[in-house]
Amino acid sequence: MAITRSNVLTNAAARQQYTQGVTLLKTEFTGPTTTTLGIAGPSRPVSTYDLFVVWHHTAMSTLTPATQGDRNAAHRGPVFCPWHRFMLYQLELNLQRVLNDVTFGLPYWDWAADGQRSAADQKRSGIWAAGALGGSGSPVKTGPFKYNAADPNSFRVRIEADVNGQLVQRNRGLRRTLGTQISTLPNTADTGGTRGMIPYDTAPWDTSSTGFRNRVEGWAPPAAPALHNRVHVWVGGDMLPSSSPNDPVFYLNHCNVDRLWEAWLTQNGRTYAPLQTAPAFLRGHRINDQMSSLISARMRPADVLDMRSIYVYDALDA
Repeated sequence: MAITRSNVLTNAAARQQYTQGVTLLKTEFTGPTTTTLGIAGPSRPVSTYDLFVVWHHTAMSTLTPATQGDRNAAHRGPVFCPWHRFMLYQLELNLQRVLNDVTFGLPYWDWAADGQRSAADQKRSGIWAAGALGGSGSPVKTGPFKYNAADPNSFRVRIEADVNGQLVQRNRGLRRTLGTQISTLPNTADTGGTRGMIPYDTAPWDTSSTGFRNRVEGWAPPAAPALHNRVHVWVGGDMLPSSSPNDPVFYLNHCNVDRLWEAWLTQNGRTYAPLQTAPAFLRGHRINDQMSSLISARMRPADVLDMRSIYVYDALDA
């Protein structure tokens, strides 16, 4: 039976389980070290949670191929939606494992609903409450991921991408600068037309493409950054670099993006482009290409087009 993914602001149990599960994964060490992962500095164990941070950075650093601009193994091209769906699914499985609850569904943050509020009220959304994900700050000082210098077990950023795009070791609190770099979140007018945008993607398969993928990723006009990209910029802090999964809100953002894609798939058919007959320079983005992985066996975009036997959303309104 499929699990249900629900709104993080309306399902207190899912919200509490999510923060608990993240904390458990952050303190779980199964063998990988900074040395085995090629991260400079002393050899230190890397938590399961931080392996996802490394995975995301690695995918962003893998161009497909280098001659094709900045399209990488997870972004700026067609695989954006399926790769992040694959990543969310692997995180969800790990959360179910540490929570010992196979019915747990990863919650989503409907940021477009918050985007209907005033700029000031957006920063006061319930998601930033102490009982949810905590608020803004450098470091964050409220909620389950707050920083306490005197407590070595408090939530800490251990691995991040530096200004040169290299993974480095850190020992600091989580950072957020809500509404500082850009004043408002996307709203329902921004998401409302995405379900009817066809096709899924088009040549040249990059940030200039028309179609659903480029719109939901947030490169498409009329207002860029939009949708997914705008959320990253609005949250700011640790949501900005390639190590953005350091902030647990990363997954709630992407779960909402996945919900928008599921609404699109429901309306337009479980289709994907480019097909395998597309040119080799699109490797990693074609329907039967293996997607970048660090956590589990690889999957293909074709494998994730229909996940309804595994999970469904409580609502697909976009």
